[in-house]
Amino acid sequence: MKKELMTFSKHFVISCLLLLTSAIIFGISIGASAHFGDNPLAVKLAGEGPHVFIQDQTLKINYIRGDRDEGFYVDSETFSIESKPNAKTHFALENNAFEFQLDANFKIPAAVYNDNAPILAISDIESGFKTFRDFLIANKVINDQLEWTFGKGHLVLVGDFVDRGFSTTQVLWFIYKLEQQAKQHGGLVHFILGNHEIKNLQGNFKKAKEKYFHVAGILDKQQHELYGENSFIGRWMSHKNTVELINGYLFVHGGIHPKTPQFTTSIEEINQIVRNNYRKLYFPQGEKNKTQFLTSTTTGPSWYRGYFKSDIDAQDVRKTLEAFNAKAVIVGHTIQSKVNKQFDGQVIAIDVAHPKDYRNSFPFRSSEGLLIKHEKIYRVLANGEQILL
Repeated sequence: MKKELMTFSKHFVISCLLLLTSAIIFGISIGASAHFGDNPLAVKLAGEGPHVFIQDQTLKINYIRGDRDEGFYVDSETFSIESKPNAKTHFALENNAFEFQLDANFKIPAAVYNDNAPILAISDIESGFKTFRDFLIANKVINDQLEWTFGKGHLVLVGDFVDRGFSTTQVLWFIYKLEQQAKQHGGLVHFILGNHEIKNLQGNFKKAKEKYFHVAGILDKQQHELYGENSFIGRWMSHKNTVELINGYLFVHGGIHPKTPQFTTSIEEINQIVRNNYRKLYFPQGEKNKTQFLTSTTTGPSWYRGYFKSDIDAQDVRKTLEAFNAKAVIVGHTIQSKVNKQFDGQVIAIDVAHPKDYRNSFPFRSSEGLLIKHEKIYRVLANGEQILL
């Protein structure tokens, strides 16, 4: 009896291990992961900022100081807009900071570029500052002093750089800093808005970390005011595009619905219509007009997921690309196991599961992006390796 019980126990344990191993393998195959808690520094509020607000012709720069034991307070300074004051943002995980200059002269960027300079694209960073920074260093866009080294190249950020993480403030100011540096060296940073940037402009923070609700409260603001009309960051973001054509490649967060050319083939018009509605909540209306179609949360360029469903084919994609004189379309939004080509290379999907600043995961996550240079397309890795696609 004892021998039979031991045999049964042995078989039971082996069966459980086999089932657990199979479950892990299956989970990894479908992109699942396990998380091991958040570093307490993730919710540190001391040093948070700057949160800059435009009042008449002044900039009010706010930082949060203090702690839970002694209490929090807001450290504020006011400058004239013309003075273009310097500011800095602190990264709690590494206890370091970077500086930048505040220039409130916002301009709507061009939507079409043709210069044959190299292009590096990455998407869906989701508030991961360290991941974003380290990827750019490894791929020689910047050096370890955060100085631009990509020459006249294009750095294309294909949406969803906010929400789901604890470093939203750092990521947005880092993009702003990179824009300034790139221009000084003849390069360009293209911040293509995704659906989550648009959500934030509309006051939708369901996917934002609760930390930012408390940040707004300490600043004596409602959370939507962090991206409101009088917010420096909000006003800067509201000038950005949702679609750009760079050296023959379309860059858009979600994708271009095959019916889009029935409404317009003008990239500038698409951007203008969507931009005019960044702060307006979409809801279906009786008439499906151009504005409704382009701002829809299913057919709009920042929201569309049709490339990853079975309702279109390569011919549909080809016709859409021809309408916009594009070679291929590069998209984020829908997560992939790795950067890859689809529809005979007409669609390149670059959204991967990036590492989180304050969280460990199993299996280990690693960033990827896309490099286009000398008419060749490469999948680029977090260590700087380039793999021809």
